[in-house]
Amino acid sequence: MRLSTRITVLLVVTTALVAFSIGWLAISISSRSEIAAIDAPITAVINSGLGNEITALDNALNTVQENNYDVTLVVISPSNEATPIRTGANPLTRTPTIEIAKSTLHSIVEVSGITGFRIRSMPIGGGDFLLVAASTLSVQNANHRLERQVFLAGLLIAIFITLVTRRLMRSSFRTINQLIEYAEAISKNNYLAELPKASTTPELSSLQSSLGVMVENLKKTIEIEKSSNLAMQRFIGDASHELRTPLTVIKGYSEMLQNVSISDDQKQRAADRVEREVDRMDALIGDLLFLAEINETPFVQGALMDLSTFTTSAVFDFKSDNPERQVTSRIENGVYVIGTENFFHRMVTNAFTNIQRYTPSGAPVNVTLTSDTTHIHLKIEDGGPGLSSGYGLSPQRFARGDDSRSRESGGSGLGMSIMADVARAVGGSMKTEQSSLGGLAIIFDLPLATK
Repeated sequence: MRLSTRITVLLVVTTALVAFSIGWLAISISSRSEIAAIDAPITAVINSGLGNEITALDNALNTVQENNYDVTLVVISPSNEATPIRTGANPLTRTPTIEIAKSTLHSIVEVSGITGFRIRSMPIGGGDFLLVAASTLSVQNANHRLERQVFLAGLLIAIFITLVTRRLMRSSFRTINQLIEYAEAISKNNYLAELPKASTTPELSSLQSSLGVMVENLKKTIEIEKSSNLAMQRFIGDASHELRTPLTVIKGYSEMLQNVSISDDQKQRAADRVEREVDRMDALIGDLLFLAEINETPFVQGALMDLSTFTTSAVFDFKSDNPERQVTSRIENGVYVIGTENFFHRMVTNAFTNIQRYTPSGAPVNVTLTSDTTHIHLKIEDGGPGLSSGYGLSPQRFARGDDSRSRESGGSGLGMSIMADVARAVGGSMKTEQSSLGGLAIIFDLPLATK
């Protein structure tokens, strides 16, 4: 059963129950009022005859005639003979007995043997009793009439409230159905389905907004998963290729070394080439293990580190190793970061190694370390040829900035990825842009720590 049908049925049942309960209460109050009106003449007739049994019958007759009461008067003898004195508009359905007369001496009651009448009796001397009875047929008719009116009114009220409620909730029901259809479409991987427009109802608007956010997050998660799967496949393929190349070279030169006919000079060159390829494989495997360590080990265990002193020392070492370069720096003192020195050493060393490897020996270098209230900005830039593939892109493992940066230069293609992963692991980021010196600028944004 649909939600709208359930709510409609609930409204009809609830409204009908409320209307019928109110009607029953009205009928009950009206019935008691009508009964009281019937009992009043009986009480007046009985009161007129109490206290004097000799004149009781005459007084009762006079009271009935004077007030034109619609009651029935019956005299019942000790021998159980009933003599009607006056008959009302509705005669008794059964002849009363002496037992009925005696049982109604003290109050007005309805007797099971004579239904539809209110009865009371009093002694009138000589062992006789005067029984006064009034018909309740008018009350029964009034009650039946009220019952029909209450039923009809309750039904009309239920229909009216149902129609009004359905009209007021039609928009909400339509929105709910649209949200259900939208959710079903998403469950069937139809991510192009359009999110229904917001409802005027606050609850449905909140539901629509939450569903939209949830679906958008789901889409992003799926896209990230797809990208991760593609990146993983590409990474596995590239890693296999990068490892296969030196293995092929090593295998070839090993076979050459087994050839007894080659000269000593050729053997030496083959041995040197094997050694270079082994070193490159060792560096590649080391970089892969380091990347795995970065992505698996959180930096929450890191210590407070003076990045100013560390950067100054790294710049000094780079100057010493490259005396032919013009190296300038502007390093702010007292800049601290949370992390491990080994990871930051790999990050900065990779940046300087790229400069040594891929830029001319005379290309200038500039290092800047500044901070604001929340972040650290470390910028390492060079005057080399820059990147032909563009700036600002997320580094891809085994990808090189341009064709000139080939594996023959000794790189593994993981340097930029290592720098980006270290920055990301400490809660920061890395980006590339064109340097003011004309080459490549690597910019690290890291969270600032207080001493």
